[in-house]
Parts: sequence; C-alpha cells; structure tokens
Amino acid sequence: MSDSPGNTTELSVPAPAGRMEAFTFGDPTPVLDERGILDYLECWSNGRWYEPPISFDGLAKSSKASVFLQSGLNFKRNMLARTFIPHRLLSRQTFEQFTLDWLWLGNCYLEKQNNMLRNTLGLKPALGKYMRRGADLESYYQVRSWRDEHAFLKGSICHIREADIDQEIYGLPEWLPALQSALLNESATLFRRKYYNNGSHAGFIMYMTDAAQNENDVDALRTALKSAKGPGNFRNLFMYAPNGKKDGIQLIPVSEVAAKDEFTSIKNISRDDMLAALRIPPQLMGIVPQNAGGFGSIKEAAQIWAMNELEPIQSRLRQVNDWLGEEVIRFTPIEAASLE
Repeated sequence: MSDSPGNTTELSVPAPAGRMEAFTFGDPTPVLDERGILDYLECWSNGRWYEPPISFDGLAKSSKASVFLQSGLNFKRNMLARTFIPHRLLSRQTFEQFTLDWLWLGNCYLEKQNNMLRNTLGLKPALGKYMRRGADLESYYQVRSWRDEHAFLKGSICHIREADIDQEIYGLPEWLPALQSALLNESATLFRRKYYNNGSHAGFIMYMTDAAQNENDVDALRTALKSAKGPGNFRNLFMYAPNGKKDGIQLIPVSEVAAKDEFTSIKNISRDDMLAALRIPPQLMGIVPQNAGGFGSIKEAAQIWAMNELEPIQSRLRQVNDWLGEEVIRFTPIEAASLE
C-alpha cells in the first residue's frame, strides 16, 4: 500500500498460483490537496546571489525535447529578427541571441560596454542560462560552475524578465506549463524508436492446433520466428502444412494496431498543447492539416498573429530603450513588413 503524495493508493490482493489477482486504485486525489511542484518556484539566496526558481540547465535541455517546441521558439525569434532594425550599438546577431534568451528562458540580459570616458561602445548579450541576480538586486553574476564566476559592474546589465506570480527575482518562460507535454512527446518518440529497434513491432502469437504437424516442423518454425527478430524482422515467412485444417495455424497480433493509434494520439495531443502555449497558428508551423478544409488562410493567420503576439513582444523588448536612454531597439511596422 502506497500513501505518498501525488500517488494513488494501490491495494493488492495476493492469490494462490493459478488464481486471478485483483487490485484497485483507491479514491481520486485532488491536485490542490497537497503542496504542488509549482509552489517550490521560489528563489533562495546563497549570500551573494539568488538561485533560480528552477534549473535553467534542465530548462535548456527541455526546450529541445520536442520538434514543435524548438521550432516554435525559433519561429518567434526569426519573426522578431525579420522586423528588427539594426543599430550601431546593437547588431542583428546580438539581438537574435538576446531575443532567444527571452523566448526560451523568460529572462534576457544586455551588458553595456563603456570606454574610458564612460561613453557606450556597444551592447553585448549575456547568456541568460548562466546569469544570476545579486542579493542586493542590483548586481549580476555570470556563473558557469562553482569555480567559474564573473561579477559585472553595477549598472552595466539590463535585465528584462517575464512577470511571475511567485517571485520577483527571475522570469519564467510562458511555455513552462507545456513542459510536461513536450516531455511526453519526446517519451513517445523514444519509445517508438525502441519499439522498432528491438523488433517488437513484428510481435504476434502463433496459435497452432493442427494435429498434422510433428515436433520437427514445430522446431523449424520456432527457429525461423526467432531469426525474424532484429535486423531481419521484415523478411517473409513460409509455412507448409500438408493435410492441415482451416484455422489450424493462426497469427494473433499483440497490440500492434493499438500501439500505433496510441502513438499518433499522444503526438497530436502533446503537439496541440505546445502550440497553445506558444500561441502559434498551426499553418505557420508547417503542420499538415488532417481534414479536407485545412486551417484557413495563412495570410490572415500571419497578420492576426503578428498583431496579437509579435507586437506585444516587441513592446516588452523596447524596455531596453528606457534603460539606456537611447532608441536602440526599433522595428519595422507590421504593415510594411509584408507578412504575407
């Protein structure tokens, strides 16, 4: 019997050999009954800087768990880069790195580099994965490992963060609620790969009741079936049964069709969850429609997406202008960008 939080209680009824075993899952457990995992999303200070609410390293790996998630983040980055107007202090390459950190992490940083006269020479991106905010909330550190850290000059870092309801130190990405869907999508793909690599897709039960077969025929058939597993699992198999009866030999597939349907359903549902979190129309992601009607006009979808999603992101990134006192982040108007 298990009574751990988040798990249902399992009650097993042991039975003698040869008899049926039964078990129950117990009563449903409400999600809000116990302390949820998202309640742990708070920052703690080690005396010098605040640790992030979640592992940024794990988040970076998770962003590549699904083709839909990674493609969606890159799509947003590309659309922002397309409408960006380069500035002498902010190159297009710097802007792309800056916006990518904002999209996958919910935090982005720019370092202001000055000359001896304290005039700004340029803006350089600081990788958000390694950035930590000081205990005074004004200083910043770049921490790659416990022996590799760098303290930035106060006032030299511009930090833009996604608003969070649990803490005000770091931002969290908007796609975080779709993390489980991305991991489920990856697990389904990996399971399917193993399913093919180990030859399980050729699995079936051969049911023989024909009395015309002798032991030598059965042994030969068993050897042929064993050799069909692995690299040669698609070879044909011939069975000769003289004087055999109808249905004397039957092939019963073991969940082959059900596994295929389950895989497709998991992939489609988890994909839809990620697109909903990214708020990107499917036709802009190159997804092939499954119905005859399609997804509608791609031109209208692009225009509405640019107005409802692209423009708000551009407005948030313009916070750099307020911090620097100079308009370094500028964008081409959506109407002139020709998003058709």
